[in-house]
Amino acid sequence: MAEEKIRLGGMALPNGVLVHGPRAWACAIRHEDGRIEVASDHKRLQAVRVRSPFLRGPARLAEALALLPQVKRRLPAARLPMESPRVVVSMLGAAVAVRAVRGSGRLRPAAQELLSGLLSLAPAVLSLRGSELAAYHGAEHISIGSYERGSRATREHERCGGHLLGPLVATSAVGGVLAGLAPPQLRWAARAGAQLGAVAAATEIFGWMTRHPTNPVAQALSKPGHELQHRLSTAEPSEEQLEVAEAALAACLELEHGADGP
Repeated sequence: MAEEKIRLGGMALPNGVLVHGPRAWACAIRHEDGRIEVASDHKRLQAVRVRSPFLRGPARLAEALALLPQVKRRLPAARLPMESPRVVVSMLGAAVAVRAVRGSGRLRPAAQELLSGLLSLAPAVLSLRGSELAAYHGAEHISIGSYERGSRATREHERCGGHLLGPLVATSAVGGVLAGLAPPQLRWAARAGAQLGAVAAATEIFGWMTRHPTNPVAQALSKPGHELQHRLSTAEPSEEQLEVAEAALAACLELEHGADGP
């Protein structure tokens, strides 16, 4: 009987790879002197325990965000994408641009929300422009994909978070239009609720897309993510970068198969 594969996710860093499973994570980085350093632990927040469709998406997002300080404490030399000054500046610029778009009287509400959604994603896209980060992103996909398939995978992966781009922009635009109908004094709360709902809906749509890859709607929604991976967010990694990704994968699987966590 074939071994049941653990469902894994990951994140590329400018100097390494983070791999996480349902209950554990591992991060491997390469120091400037060539050494590989690995840290791993059980997750403090485990989204796999959340069963409600409305809460699963936000729980997964919260889980991913909760991992970052945990990784940084265990592996201080790990460099996170959002630590780049360029990304910080782009986040501030995107916030100003979104505010200007929403205050514009020239655009229809639907166009305002669609453009705001695209602008909000700009910092994440910009963070992937670095060659090292894109190559480690490719290494992450190859290592996880090869584990799942049992043979060498490509640098593009069907469950990459980039495939959330299409569903998230669409659901955020719809949610923003609906929130704009709320009374002015309630609009901030309505927008916050709409964003939570957009994440929840986009995650469920994404899950449906991965289960029905040949469906024309799923293919249309995944097209932006495919283009993002192919043209911008991934690059062919070196053998040294693949070695780092494999180290993170092995450490994560060891912990997933090992002792019970919290």
